[in-house]
Amino acid sequence: MGEFRMPSLGADMEEGKIVEWLVKPGDYVHRGDLVAVVDTDKADIDVESFEEGVIAELLVDIGTTVPVGTALARIVQTPAAGATPHAAAPTKRRPAATPPAATAPPESPPSPKPPSPKPPTASPLVRHLAHQLGVDTRNVRGTGARGALTRDDVERAAASDQPQPQPQPQPQPQPAPVPAHAPARVRSSPRARRLAAELGIDLLTVSGTGPQGAITESDVRAAHPPGAASPADVRKPAAQTPAAQTPAAQTPAAPDEPTRKPAGARAESLRRAIGTLMARSKKTIPHYYLSTTIDMGAALEWMRAANDQRAISARLVPSALMLKAAALAAAKVPEMNGFYTDDRFTPSTAVHLGVAVALRHGGLVAPAIHDADALSLDDLMDGLKDLVGRARSGHLQRAEMADPTITVTNLGDLGVDAVFGVIYPPQVALVGFGAVSEQPVARGGLLGVRPVVTATLSADHRVSDGLRGARYLALVAELLQKPEEL
Repeated sequence: MGEFRMPSLGADMEEGKIVEWLVKPGDYVHRGDLVAVVDTDKADIDVESFEEGVIAELLVDIGTTVPVGTALARIVQTPAAGATPHAAAPTKRRPAATPPAATAPPESPPSPKPPSPKPPTASPLVRHLAHQLGVDTRNVRGTGARGALTRDDVERAAASDQPQPQPQPQPQPQPAPVPAHAPARVRSSPRARRLAAELGIDLLTVSGTGPQGAITESDVRAAHPPGAASPADVRKPAAQTPAAQTPAAQTPAAPDEPTRKPAGARAESLRRAIGTLMARSKKTIPHYYLSTTIDMGAALEWMRAANDQRAISARLVPSALMLKAAALAAAKVPEMNGFYTDDRFTPSTAVHLGVAVALRHGGLVAPAIHDADALSLDDLMDGLKDLVGRARSGHLQRAEMADPTITVTNLGDLGVDAVFGVIYPPQVALVGFGAVSEQPVARGGLLGVRPVVTATLSADHRVSDGLRGARYLALVAELLQKPEEL
């Protein structure tokens, strides 16, 4: 038996609020499956399970704020042991009513299939796509290396319209029309199906804007007029309706309002959280700063030639080259890549590159692109687009917020020449890139105009000194002179 606990989604997180459960008692979850959405000061984060087994009991209600480390759900290893307390009492009473058959039902529970299939491995991006399209990865055959799932595998499974029985059969028993209104053959996310059931919207009448035409939560909301009443409101007796408008005790009747922060409130809490963390960083971390000017001529020339052979949607941008160079250099200079905790530095064996993303309602987050040094430029570009889109829509995952080992910020698109950032603890370094601009450069006694960028480094003096910092920036510059090797 295990417990799913409120995870820490960043060095500054002390508590979180459950705004949505993506599972229910009796569901079988694999390690890495999304199980809940947690509201933090920065964003709504999709949180995955660290255990494999059956959800026996949900311990925290939606809308409840609890400290980091609080048990949120109980997970058991077998379906028989996973019977929830609500279901456990009836199964014990049945033997008294039907003695001869009472021994048979306990034998039959082991027949459910969940424990037997071994789920194929999948990257976080592929798992997120599967969740978005409502595809059960246990039923999909992977065609990647060692049977790993790829994006194509998930998209093919979604396109085949195979029924997904798990999310659909048990939305809510009371409204009988719901299953008929939301057939399993409609591609949609679990959130969209739940919301459609709550609002009484027929998914067949909604146009999907997600991948492969999948219906998303925002599509369902767009199909529901702001002033329209939901079935829950219509079913209330007339005597209850006025009461529901006045007493504060009735506020839980609107499911989304009390659990998710308005944009203004989120921006204010995010600004406060960032300020608190940055003040702590400047007080406790002895920063030192370095900068260098990097010639981008070779990188841009190679990028233009490569883009001529690509579709417009697949073209590279200079930021991708800089991110890859920063990740490769971090792998070679371990003093820049890791965490300083408990008065000691622990270098990381992987490079999870945090990317600073400005949010539409104000503030910023820095989620991670995992194993950035091992990704091809194309995969890095895809990961960057996906990460920015989900960061701004509030659908990041736990590991992306908790795992960055070094952060990169790029303000070149805003015309900034150089940025000297503040280190995000417990990391020990932050890299900044400014705008790529044409400047006069002297070479071999001759003056010419070259495209250059200013790269900066903010580093922790407890872990490294100027020599290692200079080595890191020199490696970044060197790698950008050989873009074909990135």
